[in-house]
Amino acid sequence: MRFHVMTLFPDMVSNGLNTSITGRAIEKNIFELNIVNIRDYTKDKHKHVDDYPYGGGAGMVMQPGPVFDCYQDIVKNMVKKPRVVYMTPQGKVFSQAIAEELSKEEELVFLCGHYEGIDERVLEEIVTDYLSIGDYVLTGGELPAMVMIDSISRLIPGVLNNDDSAEYESFQDGLLEYPQYTRPETFRDKKVPEVLLSGHHGNIDAWRREQSLKRTFERRPELLEKAELSSKDKKTLENIRKNLAIPK
Repeated sequence: MRFHVMTLFPDMVSNGLNTSITGRAIEKNIFELNIVNIRDYTKDKHKHVDDYPYGGGAGMVMQPGPVFDCYQDIVKNMVKKPRVVYMTPQGKVFSQAIAEELSKEEELVFLCGHYEGIDERVLEEIVTDYLSIGDYVLTGGELPAMVMIDSISRLIPGVLNNDDSAEYESFQDGLLEYPQYTRPETFRDKKVPEVLLSGHHGNIDAWRREQSLKRTFERRPELLEKAELSSKDKKTLENIRKNLAIPK
């Protein structure tokens, strides 16, 4: 898989993604990261890529020309038009389901905006997906792009040391992940739950499922509306509600 990032700040993206798990995956050629500086495509001798907005208003707007030329250079050898993701608070909120969907693509292009945004005409020309990482405004699209690439890349086989990790984490089945423990067995008088020391995998799996349901109910109850719950899960939830003395 190849990730292409169109940005005015390539070092920011490179420094963020060429470290830790994603950095090791890039070194092993499990996926490729192509970071392209939009400023390299401006015809302005001062390397300006922005101008004042028509109609007035505060701030500057990124010009369509450099963005389009940058995009054209990226896709010139591709067999088909790739999906182009533009990070904007006006977009659909990124989720685990979207990460799974995008992880199946061979090529993904991320367009990072700055200033007051990008000229609408080039967005209409090249963008296929408008995505957001939350209802707030950032100074640019680089951080959201890195968040999405990190999330998507860990679903690519070989990126994680243990491929099961991607399968059993928060949101994978619509629920939050169960609590995790490691050595020492006792820390500040708090002990690891006995069931995790039992070696009985069936009991451990049942405990973890119950904890996932309990944690989701307490912290993100709205997720339960869309989660796939078995009859046993529903019964467990009823008991959780009773034990917490919270009405339906």
